[in-house]
Amino acid sequence: MSPGSFKKPLLALNRIIGHQSAKNHMTKPKIGNIAALDSEREEKKLKKALEQRVKQDEKEEERRSFQQRRKEEEERALSTDPPEIAARYGTKTSDVLVETDSVQRLAANPDNAGKQIEFIARIHHTRSLSSKLAFIVFREQIETIQGVVAYKEGHITENFVRWAEHLMTESHVHVKGTLQRPPEEVKGCSIHDLEVLVESMHLVVPVKEHLPVDVFSIDHVEMDEESHQLESLASTRVRVANRLAYLRTPTAQSIFRINSGICSIFRSVLEGHGFIEIHTPKLMPAATESGAEVFKVNYFGRTAFLAQSPQLSKQLSISADFGRVFEIGPVFRAEDSNTHRHLTEYTGLDLEMAINSDYHEALNIIDDMMKSIFKGIYTRFRREIEIIKTRFPHEDLVWLEKTPVFTFKEAIALLNESGWTDDHGKPASELEDLSTRAEIRLGEVIKKKYNTDYYIIDKFPASVRPFYTHPDEEDPRFTNSFDIFLRGQEITTGGQRIHKPDVLVERMKKAGIEPFGMQEYLQGFEYGVLPHAGCGIGLERIIFLMLNLGDIRNASLFPRDPKSLPEQKAEVVRLPHPEADTIRYAYDFEHGYPNLEMPTVEKLIANYGDATNTSWLDDRYHVWRHEPTGAAIGYAEENGYALVMGNPLCDPRQYNIVIRDFLKHMRKQKDLRPLWLLVSAEIEEILGSKLGWRTLSCVAEERVTIADAKKVAKKERQAEDAGVIIKEQPIDEPVPEELRKRIDKRIEDWKAGRTGRQVHITEVRPWVDMEHRRYLWAETKEGEIAAFCVLHKLSPQNGYQIKFALDFPDSPNGTIEALISASIQMLAKAGIQHVTFGAGALPEMVTGGNLDGIRAKILSKTYRTVAQQLRLVQKSEFREKFGTKNDLVYICYPFMGLGVSGTRTLIKFFEDEM
Repeated sequence: MSPGSFKKPLLALNRIIGHQSAKNHMTKPKIGNIAALDSEREEKKLKKALEQRVKQDEKEEERRSFQQRRKEEEERALSTDPPEIAARYGTKTSDVLVETDSVQRLAANPDNAGKQIEFIARIHHTRSLSSKLAFIVFREQIETIQGVVAYKEGHITENFVRWAEHLMTESHVHVKGTLQRPPEEVKGCSIHDLEVLVESMHLVVPVKEHLPVDVFSIDHVEMDEESHQLESLASTRVRVANRLAYLRTPTAQSIFRINSGICSIFRSVLEGHGFIEIHTPKLMPAATESGAEVFKVNYFGRTAFLAQSPQLSKQLSISADFGRVFEIGPVFRAEDSNTHRHLTEYTGLDLEMAINSDYHEALNIIDDMMKSIFKGIYTRFRREIEIIKTRFPHEDLVWLEKTPVFTFKEAIALLNESGWTDDHGKPASELEDLSTRAEIRLGEVIKKKYNTDYYIIDKFPASVRPFYTHPDEEDPRFTNSFDIFLRGQEITTGGQRIHKPDVLVERMKKAGIEPFGMQEYLQGFEYGVLPHAGCGIGLERIIFLMLNLGDIRNASLFPRDPKSLPEQKAEVVRLPHPEADTIRYAYDFEHGYPNLEMPTVEKLIANYGDATNTSWLDDRYHVWRHEPTGAAIGYAEENGYALVMGNPLCDPRQYNIVIRDFLKHMRKQKDLRPLWLLVSAEIEEILGSKLGWRTLSCVAEERVTIADAKKVAKKERQAEDAGVIIKEQPIDEPVPEELRKRIDKRIEDWKAGRTGRQVHITEVRPWVDMEHRRYLWAETKEGEIAAFCVLHKLSPQNGYQIKFALDFPDSPNGTIEALISASIQMLAKAGIQHVTFGAGALPEMVTGGNLDGIRAKILSKTYRTVAQQLRLVQKSEFREKFGTKNDLVYICYPFMGLGVSGTRTLIKFFEDEM
């Protein structure tokens, strides 16, 4: 395209941006009231940021100083003690640990008093009585035992005692000593009648700082003076929020041993009855039980659902002639219930089996299995149960050899006979489900009358059962289904399933479930399936009720409820280069710290930069530095203009003062007219709202959220079929000189093959700032470099820029797409969340501040002409393959600040004949 073809759109552009003729373009622009950037509010915010950063630094320095003091104190103590005593204590941080005894095994028998013991345990609690005596409570999973560190001439010095009492709780120590009987029972430990006389102790896994809530406190209980009941000092919310600390407690350790034991017994009993274990999918094509209680998932652009139970897969397994199956796996319920009984994800113990004549065949096996679990837990885990009782007092379960089985009608009659009514004064109905309050009351009635915590209710109403439940042959208002109860609350739901496809379709339609979405499920019945029955058991529900844990969250390893997984609050970003923190630099500058060094531009880009800022590394850009903050602004001088590129490199809270001082510099020192290009909405707001500049956008950062990046599978296959291999330069190794030469040669080949006008803001210089760059390339099967990709590290929020992605001449089809896809996957593995291709032209212009009306319409039309003539959106169309999203960046200029001269200057700057 000839330069003359720009004449009409440029003249039109000149007319609508504020000039009467092309001659007016030299009129001095009005930069605006720079004093408007002197905001008292902004200054307060910045001062607060400075103070917060200083406090953070002081806190970190205090932590480092504390650790250093402890290290020096330990070294001083060891140096003053005789070598034979110094060898008995101190820090040994070798990753190789010696094999030791188990506290649980040796201390379980009081007769072991007098025996030597050697173990590794955590420090649970420390207590100093004097300079010569300290008590250390050691913790090994479910057991705690008291250690005595006592001065003994020639063996234990005061230095040893002082070192031990100051050890950080939760550290691991290697202890040698002798078991002995204490003068009186040690009530604060799980092992009451033995203690350890410490002879040597070494720190093997140090903890640098205290946990937010320590393990000792989170597990501590006290007797309430009025109720005379044990009260935990930590609420359930605290236990959930500080989960790791809670899971380390002997109480939690005991709970999850019992959790494991239940699963083991469940598996063993069912295998003894001829069941096999299966593992079913948790991504389902349709909601299986209730659309209101199901989690929807984006499944490659389609909607899938997290399984509310493995029910459908279990039934298909029976159709596949597995006979008897079971599973232990996750179950998801999107029920917005924040009670002590509900979780949105729990562990299901599920089983299904073909039956011969009656669903009670399954019920009898389930009943036998449940009672086997109770017997096994009370036999094998008595120690754990006693530990749990010290925190959650309760009586052992009571059950009968022959389990009471009530029909739903009989259970309702028992409940109503007791005088129970609901909140409206009505008795329970035979055709409605039991409320939680009704269940608990019924449990009390049955416990009093039959002396059992465990019973079964059979023949539930059809109105409260899923669509696949088999109706009762004699009364279709009821079903061949049952619930099993523990301490008055349901733990198991089960029954016979409908196995005739026509009946199943009819029931699905009545339940509002579209059969079309369940074709795979229905197919299993159309192909023929035996009558079958089964159940689903909530593992956490059993534990919660059996051990009287008060809240089901105490029975879940990492509980999920409607309040789990909160949106992450904006946290203070950890800068890759703390030494290039402009907030900290400003504080140091203000307080006159000597020998301050300006942070390098390269480090500022990694801390605060976006794609446009990386262009500043080219020789044609000047970088202005702001002395009070260490901030940087990059610009190019062209025809009397300062073409400022991108946001200032500094903490965003410093934008106002940095822009203010830069514009003053441009006005007084350089006498350049600023055109500010490719800035974020935040800078556009400052320049447009506070200085009255005109703003528009015809360019966007083309970003990819790596988790949502699109695949280019077809192109990747083409490259793979052609024998293309993707290679990556290790991040911790310099790029070999021979490789650089090969790539440079191919870049020259690429430049030689380019034709026409090229629009760009940076030159192809791959070997600058290599510390912050990653390199990948593609080679043909002949070893020729076919494509080259350079990734440049940006701020933590922006991730990386695909700085260059060069498809060299004669590369096989699909090479560049395969290389870019591999680059994105490499960043994903590194935990990077965002990548940008850099700025790309928009097909339409977007007007911003102080630019509206007829002028904006004409300018938009003019831009469209230029964009089409230059084919500006060609790159953007290619990048869309990878799932790019546009993030607008703005062009900002002061009133009377652009004109034909400015427009020509921009075009000249961005064009390059190659």
